[in-house]
This record gives sequence, structure tokens and C-alpha cells, in this order.
Amino acid sequence: MAETSTAVESRPAAAVPAGAELRVAVLGVGVMGAFHVEGLSSRVRGARVTVVNDYAADRAEQVAASVPGARVEADPLAAIDAPDVDAVLIASPGPAHDEQVRACLARQLPVLCEKPLTTDIDSAYRIVQAEAELGRQLIQVGFMRRFDSEYVRLRQLVVSGELGNPLMLHCTHRNAGVPATFDSEMMIRDSVVHEVDVARFLLGEEIATVQVIKGAATRRAPEGFNDPMLVIFETESGRVVTDEIFVRTGVGYEVRTELVGELGSATIGLDHNVVRTGADGRWGGEITPGFIERFGAAYDRELQHWVNAARRGTIDGPGSWDGYAAVAVCEAGVEAVRTGERVTVTMGRRP
Repeated sequence: MAETSTAVESRPAAAVPAGAELRVAVLGVGVMGAFHVEGLSSRVRGARVTVVNDYAADRAEQVAASVPGARVEADPLAAIDAPDVDAVLIASPGPAHDEQVRACLARQLPVLCEKPLTTDIDSAYRIVQAEAELGRQLIQVGFMRRFDSEYVRLRQLVVSGELGNPLMLHCTHRNAGVPATFDSEMMIRDSVVHEVDVARFLLGEEIATVQVIKGAATRRAPEGFNDPMLVIFETESGRVVTDEIFVRTGVGYEVRTELVGELGSATIGLDHNVVRTGADGRWGGEITPGFIERFGAAYDRELQHWVNAARRGTIDGPGSWDGYAAVAVCEAGVEAVRTGERVTVTMGRRP
């Protein structure tokens, strides 16, 4: 498929006039895209969905019918180029992101792209370079944990110095279940990618190496799949990050993070997976059933920040470099799964 031009002479979109709503095209309306359509239509101020696109025509029609004034556009590139679109939200499958993001750059439209930015290092880096040539930040990547109140507070503890120099980060990421085709490499690209961005966000530096310890697999995992795994990152300054990834627990959605510093430690995620002792001496609690229940508020906060910035023709959140860095680390992680070796993360120069 031919690359979409990102030349500046293509038709740029101006900032949205004061008082007008941001008109958004949503590409891909599966679980995540449909959730974003609902958020933009009912919980986020200053925007409305005008165009819906999905490779499944019936699904696109169903979602569009739930939004007054929205219409279906069968071609995603035509949706991006539509005159009633000021910004684009991409929730389509990862292999489609490269062409779609580049088309947004060609029209100079702000875009919120769900991870991954693209599915390989080279295309992700070309997007970083193309955006830099425009001289404007237009690409925001959907790492919603940066908008979660607990992660924000943990980052503040780091910046304030209350915990002293951060030394280690321990992460836990568990799902009740995943499709049978969700293999060990997908665990890195689709799940561990969130901890990759969390580590970069909290520690403020790049990840230098990745190692994966496979260990014993759960009986729920198909033959040849490694689940759970322990992923170990080392940052440029030598800080260590551990991530237990276990996607077939059969229990619920558990995400916790502990930051260990020279002056103390802090853990987040406990309020959502709390264990309590009752007066009768019995232990009990509730585990969050899914990612939307755990991070729904963060998704909406992410959307609101993006809408507010997109109305000005820019972004407010993790950008294309953050998306590229995550792709690079995950690529090293996949190699670590395949080889069992400690793999160095290879990245280009930041424009």
C-alpha cells in the first residue's frame, strides 16, 4: 500500500473557533472505540462524533445510530479527509495505524491513536520524523494510565523528592482471561506495553534493556504459551523495573505498582483490589472485573485533555516519541521472549 504524503502543502485544519465543538472521526468501533464514542458523546465536553468508520459495516452503523448527527464513512482515509472532521481518534487494529496516522499528519489534524503507534520500529520512527518536520505536535498516544489519579500522584511523589531517588519499580498486571490466540509475544505488545510507558512516565528516562523469565505456565495457557512471565527492564541510569504479566488468572483484572525509593516506598492499585478483615475475622474483598471498570475515569480524563488541546490544534499527553519508545521496547521484549536473552533496546535519535 502506498504511503500517504505528509507534505505541508496538503490541506491543514485550523484550530476550532471559540464556542464551536470539536468534530471527531472515530476509526475502529470495537470495544475500545465504541467506549470512546460513548465518552465523547456523553461524558466529555466540547466535542461531538461526526463520522464513524469500521471494517465491519454493521458495527459502524450500529454505533453511528447511537450518536445524533453521526454518519458512517466506509473508507477510513475518506473519513480523515471529510470536511466535517477537525480531529481523529484511531482505535482500529494496530496494522492500520501507520497509514491512518500519516493521513492525519497530511491534513495536519490532531489525532489520538490507541496503542500501538505502529506495529514496527521503522514505521513508528518515520512518523516521529514526519511530525517533527511539520513543527507541530499533532499525535497523542492512548496511554491512559498517565491520566489515572493514582499514577499521577505517584509521579508527583517522584518529582517532589518525597521518596528520595527512585531505585526500583515493581508492577503487577493480571487479566481474568484472554482469547486463545493471545500468545506470549502478544502479552508483551498488548499488555506489557502499558508498564513500559508507566516506567518511562514515573522514572522519567528510557528503558535500556529487557529480559523475560518464563517459568511455569498455568494450565489455562495453550500448549507452548508462557503465562505468567516476569519481565525485567533496566533503565539508562540502572534502575530496575519488574513486571509480572499473567493474563489467564481466571479471577479478575489486577493492576498494581510499587515504587521503591531511598526514603520510602509507595504502592498504588490497592484500593481497586482491596482485601479487608471483617469483625468476624474473615478476609474478603473485590477484584475489578475489567480494564474499563479500573481505568474508565482515566480514559475519560484522557479524552477531555485531548479534546481541549485538539481544539487549539495540538495535544496534551504522551506524544509520538512515547509511542515510538514503547514500540522499540516491546520489540526488544519480543526478542527476549524468543531467545531467552537479555536484549538491548535500540532507538534512533530524538528529533
